[in-house]
Amino acid sequence: MNLFTFFQMGGFFMWPLLIFSIATLSIAIERIIYLFYHNLRVSDMESALLECIKKKDIDGAKAILASRAERRMVVPILSRLLDNSHLGEHIMEKTAETESAAVITRMENGFDFLTALGSLAPITGFLGTVSGMIGAFKSIAEATEVNAQIVASGIYEALITTVFGLIIAIIAMVASSLLTHIVDKFAADTEKACSEIITEFVRSKA
Repeated sequence: MNLFTFFQMGGFFMWPLLIFSIATLSIAIERIIYLFYHNLRVSDMESALLECIKKKDIDGAKAILASRAERRMVVPILSRLLDNSHLGEHIMEKTAETESAAVITRMENGFDFLTALGSLAPITGFLGTVSGMIGAFKSIAEATEVNAQIVASGIYEALITTVFGLIIAIIAMVASSLLTHIVDKFAADTEKACSEIITEFVRSKA
């Protein structure tokens, strides 16, 4: 049997599962491309800026950020940090937090949909299975002679939607977990870099 045959055997509930599968793959692939297209490294920028701040060369630090701005997710955060360096440590922290939240929100765009699809797909699959079981028992009730083939065939068809629903849920959950791990690592590295830069700036100023 091919995939199309299984799809036909699954009945009506295979259509929402098909939509869920397309949505899951589309979101996961789009987010993977987005995150890998943008450079998420932080340590090299942190080291370069710390060297400039130790020399009290804020303009040099800003020039480094401007020269490496393309596709670097951490640059807007560090730029806001340095742009507000004259306002004091507290304001630097607040502006960095605000910009970090905005950048991370862009990175996590679509993650909620993956989580929702990971929950909806198996439920829809179970619903299709229940519907199929109702049909199977109806066929049994209407049959003049009940045999194992009638029972097994009905249950076999009913369970197809559950299988498809679970496959979609696994893909959605794995993609969501891996992508969330990437974003969390970037957030942790960025927080560390901002803290080190602010500390070094206050030290050099003192």
